[in-house]
Amino acid sequence: MDDSYDYIIVGAGSAGCVLADRLSASGKHSVLLLEAGGKDANPWIHLPIGYAKLFSNPRVNWLYQTEPEPELKGRQIVQPRGKVLGGSSSINGLVYIRGQQADFDHWRQLGCVGWAFDDVLPYFIRAEDQERGGDEWHGSGGPLSVNNARDTHPLVDAFIEAGESVGLPFNPDFNGAEQEGVGYFQTTMRNGWRWSTAKGYLKPARKRPNLRVETDALATRVLFDGKRASGVEYRQGDEGRTAHARAEVILSGGAINSPQVLELSGVGDSARLSELGIETLHHSPKVGENLQDHFQARIVMECAQPITVNDQYHSLFGRLGMGLDFLMRRRGPLAVAAGFGTAFFKARPEAATPDTQVHFLTFSVDKMGDALHTFSGYTASVCVLRPESRGGVHVVSRDPAQAPEIRVNYLSEAYDRDTNVAALKYLRRVLNADPMSAFAKREVIPGPDVSSDEALLDYCRSFGTTLYHPTCTCAMGPREDDVLSPDLRVNGVEGLRVVDGSVMPRLVSGNTNAAIIMIAEKASDMILGVA
Repeated sequence: MDDSYDYIIVGAGSAGCVLADRLSASGKHSVLLLEAGGKDANPWIHLPIGYAKLFSNPRVNWLYQTEPEPELKGRQIVQPRGKVLGGSSSINGLVYIRGQQADFDHWRQLGCVGWAFDDVLPYFIRAEDQERGGDEWHGSGGPLSVNNARDTHPLVDAFIEAGESVGLPFNPDFNGAEQEGVGYFQTTMRNGWRWSTAKGYLKPARKRPNLRVETDALATRVLFDGKRASGVEYRQGDEGRTAHARAEVILSGGAINSPQVLELSGVGDSARLSELGIETLHHSPKVGENLQDHFQARIVMECAQPITVNDQYHSLFGRLGMGLDFLMRRRGPLAVAAGFGTAFFKARPEAATPDTQVHFLTFSVDKMGDALHTFSGYTASVCVLRPESRGGVHVVSRDPAQAPEIRVNYLSEAYDRDTNVAALKYLRRVLNADPMSAFAKREVIPGPDVSSDEALLDYCRSFGTTLYHPTCTCAMGPREDDVLSPDLRVNGVEGLRVVDGSVMPRLVSGNTNAAIIMIAEKASDMILGVA
């Protein structure tokens, strides 16, 4: 294969691996997939609980941070992003949540033709290999393995019953007819192992001679012939390389890297680019704007019974048992995602659909990636599903290896502040309701003294953090000044698309990985002219 291809995909993450598979499947098109990170060889990637070991590993994680956040007392918030084959699907918490039907109908109402829920459901279905089998909501036999929780746990069972006691319905399927309720998460696993898009989509596709995958290949800019994208410059080791695209260049770097590459290529706000000495190819001031992310605030409880992962981990026999349980049965704490149980509820009664999500875990830490507490502990966090705060991602240098400036502006809108406080109050009701109350020895974080609205908001500002869902920085829309058209083409140029979480006009109500995979599934049909 020479340096010319029909399609060049920049980024082998949740979206890029899907595109590499679908665009190369017929054998008619040559495809080059560029990934700035390396192979997914780290064993912690494949062990479900291994995500905790990857929070600070620069070999698989970009380790981005926000600028000091004004409403969070000037704290910088970590923004982990996958830098490895599979991207963030190789280091995330494995939770499978699509979002609400109303999210996608709202996209259509904003002018994104073809993105209503009825339009996107077939692509969710096509992606899935659902453990429960196919039906009107789910698919069977797709590349993405979606499984039930490997085990149940008395704490999660009690959390579910407590949720029901305060009026939440039990929900066996948060990706079905309704999202509201309480129950167990489904996850992207197979036989107890992580099932990233690198495994589900890219691994089988790599056998095809018309697909070439280059790792440790940092894209530096898109090349243009006039205003038509003609290829990509990239850096591999100490060498600069060039690849040419006959049909299209597709950016799939995610909500941080895709706007970065656009700006480095001269597509962005002309004033901003000129300050950095970047020649403007097309003035597009919305590039990098509209950044949205889920913010989480946690409650940590000390458990009255020694049944948490903390207890097992701090016992030699407990650790041996955890290891044996996984080795022999692919079960136990090592096969648990970054959410065991969940609840979707309306913290504000006037909300039309759930406005809050809970992640319930049978362990506790000060912050993700830290050592487990020495006491018996469990954790529940809230996140406001549709935040109104907006930020941005922008380059600060012509050097593509320098991290862009990230400002999320968490809690900058009153709606977000008020809903977080209401959500924590609601979660406390659940955690102190029967039968959950029998396990609640004491609230450790933030503690019972933090009870007024002002104190709860101060707690959020002091300790709240990201839920790792940055999106919307190359948002599609119906207007010429939107970054993308609804077919994900970059406005103002030709032969260039963006396909990843940055294309969302609004953040979905839940974890983002499933929706990003759907976006790539749908985009592949658009690119091939079958949708």
